[in-house]
Amino acid sequence: MSGLTEKKCLPCEGGVPPLPRAECERLLAQLSPEWRLSPDGTELQREFAFKDFHRTMGFVNALAHVANSEDHHPDLAVGYGYCRVRYSTHAVGGLTENDFICAAKIDRLV
Repeated sequence: MSGLTEKKCLPCEGGVPPLPRAECERLLAQLSPEWRLSPDGTELQREFAFKDFHRTMGFVNALAHVANSEDHHPDLAVGYGYCRVRYSTHAVGGLTENDFICAAKIDRLV
């Protein structure tokens, strides 16, 4: 898919600006086409669909493993047959490369 899966997230404590929209769009092109930027460009979003709750939770647990390994965690909305994933680097109030690295690794799960 992309070289993003080979990268590791870097610690981010803020003090740096979020990525400009043009850079977000360049990185977005390296992900599965189901990923979207929020209208204001501060979040990376995707919804995953599953046949049942069991499969949904299996995906959520695998996603949690990736998030913990990278120490970069998304916001999730989970229910029967779906998981909505939103990445944003809260410390900078927008997107960083870390968000795209994690999204690329999540793409490998499905």
